[in-house]
Amino acid sequence: MEAWLQSLLAALALPEFGLSTVFVVSLLSATLLPVGSEFAVFGLVKLDPSLFWPAMFVATLGNTIGGGISWWMGYGAETLFERTQHRKLEARALDWLSSFGPKACLLSWLPGVGDPLCAVAGWLKLPFWPCLGYMAIGKFMRYLTMTGALVWAFPGQLTP
Repeated sequence: MEAWLQSLLAALALPEFGLSTVFVVSLLSATLLPVGSEFAVFGLVKLDPSLFWPAMFVATLGNTIGGGISWWMGYGAETLFERTQHRKLEARALDWLSSFGPKACLLSWLPGVGDPLCAVAGWLKLPFWPCLGYMAIGKFMRYLTMTGALVWAFPGQLTP
């Protein structure tokens, strides 16, 4: 098991597989797993500043796909809940979120609540494609803001 983990970590090491690593880490961080992707994006950009925009787009793509996976997990969980309980779950928070519709997914960038928000959007059966679009906008703005701020705060290229 340890050899498998070591080979996986070696395959995901920066900068050898830079953009693919950013994609995988960004995808995993958008699920309910406790993984953060901002430092992987920042690390790649510091190692190779010319990859700033590709890293923004790859991270946004991976994080948006991860958000879509969370949406489908929420959708499936709600369907399973209704089948097993033979009733709908009543909650004021869900009603409040439902009133915003897919636009609520703009908040998917928020730490701690953003990823569960994507799952709740699926639970509420909010339209998938508009939710995914709003997720992409929110996640892109987060990566742009966070990475831009880190690059500004820590100027100069790292030497490998």
